[in-house]
Amino acid sequence: MSRATVLACLATSSVLSLAIAAPAQAASIDYVALGDSYSSGVGAPGQSGTCLRSNNSYAPKWAAANSPASFQFLACGGATTDDVVRTQAPAIKAGADLVSITIGGNDAGFAPTIVTCLTSSDSACAAKVNEGKAYVANTLPGKLDAAYAAIRAKAPDARVVVLSYPLIFDTSSVICEMSTAKRRSINDGARVLDDMIKQRAEAAGFVYSEVRDEFTGHGVCSSRRWINGLTIVPPQNSYHPNTSGYTSGYLPAFAEAAG
Repeated sequence: MSRATVLACLATSSVLSLAIAAPAQAASIDYVALGDSYSSGVGAPGQSGTCLRSNNSYAPKWAAANSPASFQFLACGGATTDDVVRTQAPAIKAGADLVSITIGGNDAGFAPTIVTCLTSSDSACAAKVNEGKAYVANTLPGKLDAAYAAIRAKAPDARVVVLSYPLIFDTSSVICEMSTAKRRSINDGARVLDDMIKQRAEAAGFVYSEVRDEFTGHGVCSSRRWINGLTIVPPQNSYHPNTSGYTSGYLPAFAEAAG
């Protein structure tokens, strides 16, 4: 048997071992999905209830593939850090081993910023984004710290994975529902937000998982978009991941960070 054949067999064996081991290890895990619309599944089909949860989000997809001992789907569309502190974290069952979360976008004014940029000038859009950046720099750190502390208090031994937000827009396309200047402003605001989330998550001892690499080339106005553009029916899907975004963007980013 040649060296190349041996290496190929070893590689195949390793992949098969990982595929078999992952569900077996997950069978003893109690998993809790917290956060906002980017975790509840807004943007994908099958949303239900006041929290607009969908089984097409990354969290239920991971649970379906790995069969954890238990799965709590507590993420809720529109959630802020205060909602995590007051409602979501207190609902975590004792013994949680794995927690995922996206949070902070609504605190920083995600929806009002999008509306302003859709309906106003480039300069008004930039001003609104800058307003959000100021909030991220001055107020959001304490809000994130409080949310993360509430999670740690209820799940002291859990591996907590904090996922970032993607850059919403492709800026290379000429034709788009927003100008290039607006798209760049919004993306820059997302970078600032993600940087702060990373800083505070790591300060809390959590695992930070960046999704921007997965979403590269798949923003709004790209030819292969994983994020919805402006959506009239239902309106809440606007500028949220579609099924491909959750399956090919968020799911692998979470799965790798979940260990």
